[in-house]
Amino acid sequence: MLRETSYNVNELNQYVLANEPLLVIGQRAAYNAILDRINRKAGGIIFLDAPGGTGKTFVINLLLAKIRQQSKIAIAVASSGIAATLLHGGRTAHSTLKLPLNLTHCEAPLCNISKGTGEAKVLQECELIVWDECTMSHRQALEALDRTLQDLRGNRKHMGGVVVLLAGDFRQTLPVIPKGTMADEIKACLKSSPL
Repeated sequence: MLRETSYNVNELNQYVLANEPLLVIGQRAAYNAILDRINRKAGGIIFLDAPGGTGKTFVINLLLAKIRQQSKIAIAVASSGIAATLLHGGRTAHSTLKLPLNLTHCEAPLCNISKGTGEAKVLQECELIVWDECTMSHRQALEALDRTLQDLRGNRKHMGGVVVLLAGDFRQTLPVIPKGTMADEIKACLKSSPL
């Protein structure tokens, strides 16, 4: 909780003021739509799909700064450690969300976060969760996050009523299923999830 609430607000203000004018039309539309959804407390899942090099990480880091400058919690995770280093305050999804390592052997997996812990408090109070390179993740990881957030926040809406921004490119690496067929890989893909 301390890590997520100890950002320097003055630095964040300067970052937002310097970078908001640099948004191009498409980026500004996505940025404003996501902020509007957060401000209305509408919750839900938004997918930011664009090829590599189009500025997804730039928009994400600007969103993180905008939320954090208001002393609110925004969690940044990524499916790989390399992608996590590009996000301000980013960590891997497995370490932050305590995802089970073997998602395929459980019918309805949950994140390993107990009520009353610091991790649970952060998830209960956050305004935004960003998951970059989520196309590499197994669909059950996203479903585990959904079930966990609904339980921790006591809210039956998708993702417990918090805005979850998924970012990635389905033209890049999809989930890898050891000794799996093409059908297994498609079944593990986020597009196969009811969410």
